[in-house]
Amino acid sequence: MALLEREQIKDYLNELQCQRRLSKHTLSNYQRDLSVFFKYCNQKYPSEINDWNDVLAAHIRHYISKRHQQGLAPASLQRNLSSIRSFFNYLLKLSIIKNNPATGISTPRSGRQLPNVLDVDQTCRLMQIPTDGDIFAIRDKAILELFYSSGLRLSELVQLDISDYKSTAYYVRVMGKGGKQRDVPVGKQAQQALSAWLLCRDELVKMNYSTQALFLGKQGKRISPRTIQKRMSEWAVKQGIDVHVHPHMLRHSFASHILESSGDLRAVQELLGHSDISTTQIYTHLDFQHLAEVYDKAHPRSKKSNRSSSRNK
Repeated sequence: MALLEREQIKDYLNELQCQRRLSKHTLSNYQRDLSVFFKYCNQKYPSEINDWNDVLAAHIRHYISKRHQQGLAPASLQRNLSSIRSFFNYLLKLSIIKNNPATGISTPRSGRQLPNVLDVDQTCRLMQIPTDGDIFAIRDKAILELFYSSGLRLSELVQLDISDYKSTAYYVRVMGKGGKQRDVPVGKQAQQALSAWLLCRDELVKMNYSTQALFLGKQGKRISPRTIQKRMSEWAVKQGIDVHVHPHMLRHSFASHILESSGDLRAVQELLGHSDISTTQIYTHLDFQHLAEVYDKAHPRSKKSNRSSSRNK
């Protein structure tokens, strides 16, 4: 395949970056997926595939099958195929190809893994970090409270500007995946933590007057995802939480706790910014796990059955 085809991948990635505001991590995944597929086409079909019009559904099926044989997880295979399908849709829109060869191709199904969550007590303990006038502890407390209060993704929180927090209306305006905007309520504890942070923020702004970021790092610039991950993990250890805590765990905990209390799956979908409710339905399984544990501990017949089973072993 010619240099032109490689340039078309670059053009596609540039469009994704400009129009959909994808995170660097997601964009990197797209780039890697398409680069590996491009290399595969060159090596496997050097005489059959001269440009993207020559790519057939059979070629893509063989590619997915090969990646599966190499041990790639089902979830990664699905992302690979999604990247390829999306790229061919881009070429189709530009009339570079006549049809999308990736349409209708499926990957091996994966069993959906339940996310790890903190229980309410663990979450409250994590939030009770001592600030003692430390500007970065005050910032971290605001970040933790906002994650749990509003169920944000890490990329969404990092991208927040100060104008996105509507303090008088108690919500935050978030730019989610695919450039989809949503307004999410901010709870009382998070409001208080954000107010404390905003009083300190000006000390860091002096170092970089141009920044509009809500959360800043030591140099007065927008805080990095890695800094948030590192600080959160450190606070979890200091607070005596014996599991690895990361930003997405607070998002999972937010969803699980809201669903457990309200039972309103559609509302949780809106709060999380899920385009498909099937993505949100994973939290119904978490809720059922909790109910099953309560049942096993509380139901007389359940306990009796367990005792009988133990005696009969």
